[in-house]
Amino acid sequence: MVRWFQEVPWSKYAAKASTSVVYAIAAAVAVSFFYDSGNIYSSGVTGIAQIISRLSTQMIGVELPLSIVLLLLNVPLFLLGWFKISPKFTIYTGMTVAFTSLFMQIIPNQVLSTDPTINAIFGGVLLGAANGYILKSNSSSGGLDFITISIRRKTGKTIGSLSIIFNSLIMVAAGILFGWQSALYSALAIFISGKVTDAVYTKQKKMQVMIITSKADDVINSIHKNLRRGITIINEAEGAFRHDQKKVLITVVTRYELPVLKQIMRESDPRSFVSISDNVQILGRFYEEDL
Repeated sequence: MVRWFQEVPWSKYAAKASTSVVYAIAAAVAVSFFYDSGNIYSSGVTGIAQIISRLSTQMIGVELPLSIVLLLLNVPLFLLGWFKISPKFTIYTGMTVAFTSLFMQIIPNQVLSTDPTINAIFGGVLLGAANGYILKSNSSSGGLDFITISIRRKTGKTIGSLSIIFNSLIMVAAGILFGWQSALYSALAIFISGKVTDAVYTKQKKMQVMIITSKADDVINSIHKNLRRGITIINEAEGAFRHDQKKVLITVVTRYELPVLKQIMRESDPRSFVSISDNVQILGRFYEEDL
């Protein structure tokens, strides 16, 4: 029993739990301090939960707690995550959803501004940064993230762009039920949130790297040692000025891996020429870390 306890990676679980808590607090503050004040609806399942909670008040006179509705809506989506993404990812995400529901219940609503534009901007930035942060830790906020991650793996589209597409339906529903002004400010918040998510979650951004080097073997060995990336070699490249022989190496990395690649080039061949093309689209096999 003692040996089993010592072998459990408690530090890893603690890191995941702390990441979930940080996201949960940020999401709860975004909703309680900004979205509720501006009558703005969030993205994903949180937005659906907001609509259901408000409808319950109007239709039956009883307000269903947002935290409870959010938790219940995520339950069927956990099945999708379990079978289509990974059980470990689903467990970590479930922990995040539980913390988010808890903090939404205990953090009181605060009115910092009644201007819906200010609420949309600051709420969107805060929630987008939280979404990108939780995705970087190989977890998610639950809800539509299960769907968008599954689609991204097949199409290569970014998480933020897919979220904007899916959340358009939520905005239409909010506009029909509660007025189009509220829907338009909610669309602004979702757009900002999606763009901030893409800026923070750099693992999904692919970059093509072309390396012109006279030390090809050193560069290749270092890349294979530090990064799990394939490399295409073009032999017999010639410099136009000195007519010296070089090789051209072509690979694709994520923006998240770019600092590692820069360090590799400084150590293996600091005199090489490196050209980087941003936001390339990949057709074919490209290794992505398991979630």
